[in-house]
Amino acid sequence: MELAVKSELVEQVRAFTEWVGAGRKLTQTGRLTLADAKTLVPLLGTGDVLERTIGNHVYRARSSEHLLDLMLVVECAKVARLVRKTGQRLVPVKKNQALLDDPRKLWLALFTGFDKLGEAFLHSGFGESLLRPEFTHGSRAVLASLYSADGAVTFASLCATVWDVVSAPYVLEDLTELQLEMLRSTNDRDTEETLDVLRRLGVVTLEDKSAEMTELGRSGMRRLLGEPDAGDPIYQVKITLLDNESLPVWRRVLVPSAIPLDRLHVVIQAAMGWENYHLHYFLDGETHYGEAEPELQYRDERKVRLDDLVKPGGRLLYNYDFGDSWDHEILVEEATVATSDGRYPRCIAGEAACPPEDVGGTGGYARLIQILGDPGHPEHQDMVGWLGLDDPGQFDPAHFDLDGANQRLTLGDLYRPNA
Repeated sequence: MELAVKSELVEQVRAFTEWVGAGRKLTQTGRLTLADAKTLVPLLGTGDVLERTIGNHVYRARSSEHLLDLMLVVECAKVARLVRKTGQRLVPVKKNQALLDDPRKLWLALFTGFDKLGEAFLHSGFGESLLRPEFTHGSRAVLASLYSADGAVTFASLCATVWDVVSAPYVLEDLTELQLEMLRSTNDRDTEETLDVLRRLGVVTLEDKSAEMTELGRSGMRRLLGEPDAGDPIYQVKITLLDNESLPVWRRVLVPSAIPLDRLHVVIQAAMGWENYHLHYFLDGETHYGEAEPELQYRDERKVRLDDLVKPGGRLLYNYDFGDSWDHEILVEEATVATSDGRYPRCIAGEAACPPEDVGGTGGYARLIQILGDPGHPEHQDMVGWLGLDDPGQFDPAHFDLDGANQRLTLGDLYRPNA
């Protein structure tokens, strides 16, 4: 049974598209005219403030671009390809007008394009957060966290997750404590603003400084991730890092049996804990499969499904990082079917931590473990520094975090690092 669409944004986008009609004139900078903006704010009920009194001064909006809630509706209509800008006019895209009569498809178009909307409703210039330029990754981190949770997630937890994701590309060590606090504060502000837009889209409910994904949101996530329907065939696979007998590293994962190899690569990276910095290939005993690079001469992994190559009891080899040459055995342990409440791909078991990137293969990893365990070793402090640790105890080779693996699986399937 298809879920009913209850979305404030869907209704606003429909009303805006109907207002555009055959087309509307834009300013020389490609914005809505201020006169049209003044008509649209009450018509759509966006809540933008056109005139504000502070003390004895009256401040009036001088451009539609400062009306962020209205700009969000406009950009939503563009993302759904209901309207487009041509020259100095905003015109309808006639072939897509049927979306206006299908709330479900219109909602899905807005949901799948949500990661393109950050610049429309987040503040720019002074006080701009890191989330705004990194909105694709930050918004997907929010969705992944909510989808992987069984219930509500606190704003504080979501803000922390977003900060970790969007701050990763930046060097922030030179900032003062006050500067860092202000940047973190603006990021938290924009994370909460993002959650409110997701509420308006019908993806989440908000209560007591926490957010919970709705059934409508979950259905969109399943569609976005290409998850199987109930009853579709599923493989239980065991991914084992080879030639590492002293410390077995493996993961047991449920995946659609028809998963393409390029997506299986993402699953392996996320479940194991690799960071996708290097090249890879699959080998079925005779043929290499990998990225469609003419120089590598591999068969295109995007065009081959797992069940094309192996059945239950069968094996594949997966090699990651041609320098360190990490070989993994992919064993299909059994076939089963997807359940209505299941999430796929999903890690159900595992053992030991993933080795650090660029450690030098199995030999280098064994040496690293030995050095970390010997405070008197002449290279002990250098190795701790290389790992970026304050204390060698922060890296436990025997530790495996199942929840962390599943969060990476959800996030990793939403966007592929280095893609």
